[in-house]
Amino acid sequence: MTTLQVKNFAQIDDAQMEFGDLTVLVGPQATGKSLLLQWLKIAIDIGEIVFALKEAGHDVKTSKNLLDLTFGEGMSAAWTEGETVVKFNGSPVSPDSWTKGVKRKQQGKVFFIPAHRALLLAEGWPAPFLKLNADTPVVARLFSQNLYQRFSGRQAAALFPVERILKEQYRNLIDRAVFHGGRVDLEKEGLRYRLRLAFSGGVALPFMTWTAGQREFTPLLLGLYHVLPPRKAKKRLEIDWVVVEEPEMGLHPQAIAVFMLLVLDLLWRGYRVVISTHSPLVLDIVWAIRRIGEHQARWQLLSEAFGVEHSASVRKVMEHALHSQYRVYFLEINQQSRRVTTRNISKLDPEASNNEEATWGGLTEFSSRFGEAVRKAVNEADEA
Repeated sequence: MTTLQVKNFAQIDDAQMEFGDLTVLVGPQATGKSLLLQWLKIAIDIGEIVFALKEAGHDVKTSKNLLDLTFGEGMSAAWTEGETVVKFNGSPVSPDSWTKGVKRKQQGKVFFIPAHRALLLAEGWPAPFLKLNADTPVVARLFSQNLYQRFSGRQAAALFPVERILKEQYRNLIDRAVFHGGRVDLEKEGLRYRLRLAFSGGVALPFMTWTAGQREFTPLLLGLYHVLPPRKAKKRLEIDWVVVEEPEMGLHPQAIAVFMLLVLDLLWRGYRVVISTHSPLVLDIVWAIRRIGEHQARWQLLSEAFGVEHSASVRKVMEHALHSQYRVYFLEINQQSRRVTTRNISKLDPEASNNEEATWGGLTEFSSRFGEAVRKAVNEADEA
């Protein structure tokens, strides 16, 4: 059992979570979902973070500096000595102890894909850790550095489609949902590299001319490449967790479904995945997987729901998904205190007496309201 507790940090009053194989965080804007995900990264990978900051020349000797450099400038004010409590698996996590014992570079066990990913590629190429401002959250700087290291110095080549990383069924679904026959290329211009979206006929589009969905999905996909090693290796041994913030940004539901298919592939590979989202489709999929699994139904039903062809490799992924553990937490705001607590809504029961669970953290509540308004309009017209 893996648990995280955060009390009295920024807007978070008391957040407690027990992680499953896939854990999903939902809730209104500015309720602290990103802060909780960053605390998970810190609790597990503080050695990686501290070394990266030191290597970049930052002063990490004080708690204030560490907090500001980790979460972004000004966030040190969110930590109140004697009141703020962070515990991971019951053990305290405190900035006072972060630098102790960090003598050398440590490999991170949590691969974090931040919500800022498209901005990190605004010029068509990721910036190294040192080039990003110190007020950029460290998880975003680490992600950009990861992309920079993996693509710097390599030959100009296609980044999508790539046969040796993704199953053919996945590549086909991604192409239909996002790129529509386009090829993501790494091109060299003088001494610099740039991403281009190439189509037949010699058309090659620079990054900032792509659709919003293509700009958002590409860094997400390139990040996932890091934890989807070539077929002979099932997973990266040094990485245990994959965290993705708001995967749905800019994406059509078809592309969100493809992303969730990749998430199931990550679970089969042995990773634990944590997602924050505002998309009801993400929870629709989790709900469907749970219901299909509870009824011990055929794996083909799940495969058909994703629109992926049946195969031996897909069967392994689907069967594993039907036996995985899922957790869903709603970050709830007290309207008087404006403070946030967590509510476990993992059952995703649409008939639950608790409205937060019945509406899956409020994600289906608004569509239900409009549906109810239409129903009343029809009834009133019939009665007139």
